[in-house]
This record gives sequence, structure tokens and C-alpha cells, in this order.
Amino acid sequence: MTDKFPYHKDKQQAFQAAQQGYENAQGLFETIVSDSASYGHQLKHLKDEVNEAYQQIENALEVASEHQRAQLERFQQDLQSMVTEVNQTE
Repeated sequence: MTDKFPYHKDKQQAFQAAQQGYENAQGLFETIVSDSASYGHQLKHLKDEVNEAYQQIENALEVASEHQRAQLERFQQDLQSMVTEVNQTE
């Protein structure tokens, strides 16, 4: 049986997954064009990415070192800023 939660095993792996999720969300956020015909689709995709990134960050926080924890908390703050900005333009 494979472990569904590999992040418990490796702090670095968990941190990298969280960082990747954050970067994916940030990249999508930067490419969304509010007057684009596909804006609604892009927005839903962004929300999915943000939710996934939040989950990865939460998972990583369970096993994070002090330095990683500070970075993960910054990721959370940045994601919250993205959500706030997107909600203001809707």
C-alpha cells in the first residue's frame, strides 16, 4: 500500500510541493486578463490552483523547519492578496 501522505516523510519535499503550488497559482494570477473571453474559465482555474496551493502549504507547515515555516507563511499571505485582488475585480 502506498502512503497517500508522503509530505510527512520529507520536509524538503513538502516545502517544494508547497512552493510549486504557490508558483503555479501566482503564474496563473499574472496571466489572467479580465476582459478576456475566457476570463471566467481562467478565474475558476486560478481558484482551484490557489486552493491546492493552500492545502500543500498546510501540509508542509506540519513538518516545516523554522526557516521553511516563515517562507510558507509568506506564500499564504501572497495567496490571500491574490484572492482579495481577484474578488475586487469580479
